[in-house]
Amino acid sequence: METPVLERAEDKTQALGVVDCDVHPAFSRPDQLTDYLPERWKTHIRDYAVRSANPLYGTLPYPRMTPGNGMRRDSWPPNGGPPASDLAFLREQLLDQCNIDYGILQPLAAGSMAFNQELGAALCAALNDWQIDKWAGPEPRLKASICIAQEDAKEAVAEIDRRVTDRRFAQIAMPPRTMEPCGRRRYWPIYEAAEHYGLPIGLHTSAFGYRPNTPSGWTSFYLEEHYAASNSLQTVLTSMILEGVFEQFPKLKIVLVEGGFSWLPSLVWRLDREWKRMKSEVPHVKRKPSEYVRENFWYTTQPIEEPENNRHLLDILRWIGVDRLMFSTDYPHWDFDDPRYAFKVPLTPAERYAIFRDNAVKLFGLQ
Repeated sequence: METPVLERAEDKTQALGVVDCDVHPAFSRPDQLTDYLPERWKTHIRDYAVRSANPLYGTLPYPRMTPGNGMRRDSWPPNGGPPASDLAFLREQLLDQCNIDYGILQPLAAGSMAFNQELGAALCAALNDWQIDKWAGPEPRLKASICIAQEDAKEAVAEIDRRVTDRRFAQIAMPPRTMEPCGRRRYWPIYEAAEHYGLPIGLHTSAFGYRPNTPSGWTSFYLEEHYAASNSLQTVLTSMILEGVFEQFPKLKIVLVEGGFSWLPSLVWRLDREWKRMKSEVPHVKRKPSEYVRENFWYTTQPIEEPENNRHLLDILRWIGVDRLMFSTDYPHWDFDDPRYAFKVPLTPAERYAIFRDNAVKLFGLQ
């Protein structure tokens, strides 16, 4: 009996290998990051702590996301540390078991959210050193992200300049819930540097941020916050287009991480319609918003929207363009997507290869 085409496509994808665009490394102990700080900032944190939009330094702000609740139940390493804190176990459970050729590290520590911007820059530099020392240095399949303190654009650009020649870094990491909308000119030096070096900027939605995920304030429940994660990324896309970022930096590459993607068509339809009616207000936006979306944005798959009939996703996937989607697991979180079983959509082999590997290889220059 002939093997179904979809099964053959999955087998070939696994044989080819996968690029995971959302891997969350963890500290082996809450104060581990301070090992990478200058003595001045070690003393500062000891005496004054870190004032940030996340008031509990070294922890995540929602109980559901703490190591005891928000992780895969089998992700605790044998050494007893937190999930994703042990490289040997991460190799075994994620890289080897799921045939991951490359994993893009997405640290969730909130150094970029420190109210003391000089301290924030030091924390981001420490995060970058930690990624290389503990992860991307000893494991070439892991690629680090250049974490930046985006509210101090001059120092953020300096950190990019310091790291860009190190090919163990694959992207720039910037949080979406910034002090001002992401399209504002205070952030343009960062975009200029990213375009100049050809590095994508990954904006990973999370519970950290100067602003709430919703336009009406902070949510009551983790369920609301988890759903609203996509709101901040829609705001990023809209702000960057309407402020004229891509007219100024036409080759800038933006990756929206862990915010879904099924919202994109309806948002862009509305933006195109409103732009046609009111483009005199934004004469710097020379083209339809949908054209910038098509050229400057990419999206990761997890958490993928899952209708009862997965074929209903096909029109959305192909409207967005399968060349714009990149697979991600969100390891080690509770809603982890295993590439061996996830994304059960009837794609062609070429589409499946593109989403699981080829798009990320091209975007991040992984060959």
